[in-house]
Amino acid sequence: MKIFQQSLRLRQRSRGFHLITSEIIQAMPQLSEIETGICQVFIQHTSASLTINENADPTVRKDFEMYFSKVVPENDPKYLHDEEGPDDMPSHLKAAMLGCSVMIPISNGRLAFGLWQGIYLCEHRNYGGERSVMITAWGE
Repeated sequence: MKIFQQSLRLRQRSRGFHLITSEIIQAMPQLSEIETGICQVFIQHTSASLTINENADPTVRKDFEMYFSKVVPENDPKYLHDEEGPDDMPSHLKAAMLGCSVMIPISNGRLAFGLWQGIYLCEHRNYGGERSVMITAWGE
């Protein structure tokens, strides 16, 4: 059993859904040493999230942002947690809905995505800053 772990600092991005698959792969060259295994990517924040979805058509990512902004609006007067601005509590709710990690099978030293799949950084804050992810890969 081989286990590899790497921390990755992602540059600041605007609010929205951003493909980060290539950054994850570049940060973990040891994937090539695993024939069969699992890769987990975990975001170390509560106001951003990760998901796997469409990697070809950028309108999908725009539609994701539109949908989540409608479902979890800003400036709801019932929010108690509002000291960090109107996008703070909605960002926590969106992150809870989407989750903080994704798992991808490793096959023949590569992430075994489907044809049109990629990893999204889901940035829910207007100014979220840099984001940290922990990548862990294990297998044989």
